[in-house]
Amino acid sequence: MNPLHRRETDPHTLSKSTDGAGLLTADHRTVAVLGAGGLMGEAMASNLARAGVTVRAWNRSRAKASPLKALGAQIFSTPARAARGADLVLTILAETDAVISAMEGPAGGLAEMNQDSIWLQMSTIGEAGTAKCMALAERHGVSFVDAPVLGSRQPAEQGALVVLASGPEPLRASLQPIFDVLGERTMWLGDAGAGSRLKLALNAWVLVVVEAGAEIIALAEACDLDPRHIFEALRGGSLDLPYLRMKGMTMIERQFEPAFRLALAAKDAALVHQAAKIRGLDLPLLHAVNERLAKGAKEHPDLDVSATYLTSARMACTPES
Repeated sequence: MNPLHRRETDPHTLSKSTDGAGLLTADHRTVAVLGAGGLMGEAMASNLARAGVTVRAWNRSRAKASPLKALGAQIFSTPARAARGADLVLTILAETDAVISAMEGPAGGLAEMNQDSIWLQMSTIGEAGTAKCMALAERHGVSFVDAPVLGSRQPAEQGALVVLASGPEPLRASLQPIFDVLGERTMWLGDAGAGSRLKLALNAWVLVVVEAGAEIIALAEACDLDPRHIFEALRGGSLDLPYLRMKGMTMIERQFEPAFRLALAAKDAALVHQAAKIRGLDLPLLHAVNERLAKGAKEHPDLDVSATYLTSARMACTPES
């Protein structure tokens, strides 16, 4: 089945369908992907190219985007050149400054966007970053959609992300086919900014689970236990959690190939902490997770987020005599 054929199943949550109607509209067949060499960006650009979308790609390190050529994507030296003639400009970059840098100025994507173009911002940049992008888009007279995703490298490669979309209602129908290529579900959440707020709450859950797993495994090992017994005891019960099991095994096996880099996890934890602080919330657990991930990111920035275990294991105390 062509992945561009989909059906709406719910007014707020859309899922992939195998019998739906509606083909990607001709006026949205050209997508500029800015950040096409990252773990997420390359996967997204690859899926779009395989689905028949014309992909115009840019990445700060051009070599990292070069594998996309085999799928028919064009690689450009500046965001502006990538955005030229594109119906959608999709940003998927590490943090706010990188997104703004890619979009503003004479070499930025906005320089070549017209008023019919749409800026599809899918990076995780928090509330303040999203507000900056919204203001920048408004100054340039282009439509802006805030659509961060839930998922890491493997779901991105499989087109199984959950898209947290928010933006102008009239754009919903034309953007849905793009989201259906990238994800297995789309949640439409209202005005732009709502997607990023939900992503903060979801990231809080993800990061707490990973840090909890790291500390549980470090404790079990310090107690001369095989930490696999933890997951054996939990298996199939109400306390079992597939994500914790998956990340726990990477810790036990010391396999930290990045699906979600620890440096980016620490950045996201800081965004969560900032959101809580602005609202005057006292959330000591999230504060502690923020501090621990920041420490781990200094030591192992390019390993997977599960490498936070290395910090906990190193700092584990031996039993008192």
